[in-house]
Amino acid sequence: MDADTMMGTELSELRRRRPEVAGTVLAGTDGLLISSDLPATDATHLAALAAASFGLGHRVADTVRHGEFRESVLRTSTGAVVTYPAGRNALLTLVADAGVDLEELHADARAVARRTGSVLDTNRLIGAAAVPEAHARLTARTSGGRLPRRVTPHTWRRPPV
Repeated sequence: MDADTMMGTELSELRRRRPEVAGTVLAGTDGLLISSDLPATDATHLAALAAASFGLGHRVADTVRHGEFRESVLRTSTGAVVTYPAGRNALLTLVADAGVDLEELHADARAVARRTGSVLDTNRLIGAAAVPEAHARLTARTSGGRLPRRVTPHTWRRPPV
């Protein structure tokens, strides 16, 4: 079974086992869509938003030094949107209805994220960059290590009266 078939099977099986899950998106940590069962425009936007949510969650976890990012949960008036890391370079995002039991969903979804993530890590190059080592030197984590200098400095002038 190839990686694409396996991922599609995993996502459809999750939907079969968890009918309160209204949609799934598998995306790279760079926000590019890998697989989804949502309409294309919604999936593309959700993939980008999931990557932003992951980046923010990862950064907060790093800042407070409370371990690795495990999931991001957004509760809405009609349900929840949950994002899990899937391997080193991917994210699994689930859109769930209001009646979802998040504890049961977490157990099932983490297992799916672990399996799909291991397949992506070994069989498929998805174009996403790996998450940098959290406690590495800043210059090792950024491209240039410093911000570009302003070419023309702005001088303040008093407005005419």
